[in-house]
Amino acid sequence: MSRRFQAAKYILSDALASMLAWAVFFLFRKFTIEHQQFDDVNSVFADSNFWWGIALLPLAWCLFYAFLGTYRNVFRKSRLKELIMTFWASVIGVIVIFFVLLLDDHISSYRNYYASFLMLFGLHFSLTYLGRLCITSRTVRLVHTRRIGFPTLLIGSKEKAYKTYCDLDEQPVYSGNKFVGFVTVNGHIDPRLLEVMPHLGSTAEINSLIEKYHVEEVIFAIEDYENQKINETIRLLDRRDDVIIKITPDMRDIVYGSVKMNSIFHSPLITINTRPMEEWQYSLKRLCDIVFSLLALIILSPLFLVTAILVKCSSPGPIFYAQERIGYRGKPFKMHKFRSMYVDAESAGPALSSDDDPRITPWGRVMRKFRLDEIPQFYNVLKGTMSLVGPRPERQYFIDQIVERAPEYLLLQKVKPGITSWGQVKYGYAENVDEMVERLRYDLLYLENMSLATDIKILLYTVIIIIQGRGK
Repeated sequence: MSRRFQAAKYILSDALASMLAWAVFFLFRKFTIEHQQFDDVNSVFADSNFWWGIALLPLAWCLFYAFLGTYRNVFRKSRLKELIMTFWASVIGVIVIFFVLLLDDHISSYRNYYASFLMLFGLHFSLTYLGRLCITSRTVRLVHTRRIGFPTLLIGSKEKAYKTYCDLDEQPVYSGNKFVGFVTVNGHIDPRLLEVMPHLGSTAEINSLIEKYHVEEVIFAIEDYENQKINETIRLLDRRDDVIIKITPDMRDIVYGSVKMNSIFHSPLITINTRPMEEWQYSLKRLCDIVFSLLALIILSPLFLVTAILVKCSSPGPIFYAQERIGYRGKPFKMHKFRSMYVDAESAGPALSSDDDPRITPWGRVMRKFRLDEIPQFYNVLKGTMSLVGPRPERQYFIDQIVERAPEYLLLQKVKPGITSWGQVKYGYAENVDEMVERLRYDLLYLENMSLATDIKILLYTVIIIIQGRGK
């Protein structure tokens, strides 16, 4: 069963539930609030509002659920979490429908408002969750009966790895881990492990193995004296947010409360969070990126035109400058800027700019103070290669030097790079690799505290810096 087919079942179920809820609710309104005669059903179906609701509300609801991330991870749904999410989504959605469509309806008493709201909410929530419950229950049953599984890679090759495999394979309720094989940390292999799964190599090959076997989970089951290898191996996975990382706990982790259980039947494992924000926050962040960038390009279009003319007049060469940078998950992309340097400024090789850099044109120096050269990056945001807020992207040439001294830099590639960042606000532009490493700690702090509220603060501080002309 493919994920797309499973997601399509949820979408179809949600659409049908919203259609049925609206139809029943419309009949309720006509017969109990507007006191229409029961034998006059044809007039209900002649009402255009009935058909507009049938046609548009399912689309609106499904888009709203997609925004919340409902149709992601469709094989890993929990019935309890689905109940809670459906409840709050229904509350928010029905409130919006109530104020947009129902508040100006003719009523005889304010009690009609309460009755309408509760009826629509009750119908929509119960019908939506009923459909989801049936689909989720069947999926859970398929997982528990081993007909659906999640390709899993085991890190470790000794007794603890073998015991972890046995615990997961023999647990009363199967968790869905289908082991594609194991990789070694220090070379020694427990022969019992070779009897149950293949040896796929060492941890150095972990990313290529994930791609080859479409791995969805990585479980660390290494001996206590090998724990220093955990950070080294996780660092190899730093760019990925599509793989669930779990670690077998020791007694200290359990005592300190690090182990959070989702099921009383499953083996205790510590899950490493690879997604800094909830799915709905990512969706809202992307929506804000698109809306703000469109508005910025429209509002700043006169400034855009004047800047382009001045760039052309200030020195010979093209108006725009596109440079390859490394972005989300280590993928290269072209970042666009107004050209602020003379042509062939890097003929001797990649070099960072400084306050008194002779390669910068006179107008380029003004643009950099007010960050006018970065206006074209709103186009990158619209394309999806950048975000408004995120760690500033660097070139591979400098990334290689940074990683030699601070391997944790690769953590930043778990999110999209941004036009502005916490590092730029707190530290500014870096003139050498030392300053890049120093600025890194602010971007890592952003990653740990990533939220929409943090983005808004960074944008406000960026505006202040631009107004004050403190860029460089």
